[in-house]
Amino acid sequence: MFRRLFTEHPKSVGESYVEHFGVAARFGSIMIVGGLGAIVHAVVPGLCTTTGSDTVARLHAE
Repeated sequence: MFRRLFTEHPKSVGESYVEHFGVAARFGSIMIVGGLGAIVHAVVPGLCTTTGSDTVARLHAE
């Protein structure tokens, strides 16, 4: 059970648990910032006009 939850997926993408943690945490943090920008844009349409789409494009390019 432990192996399935913590090591199978990282191994399947060629990473250790620690490497996968770093990559996933970084991507998640970037998505949170982009999402917050999109929420700001929803409230005040003149602000953060491209933050959400820029974030998606940035992550897609990686």
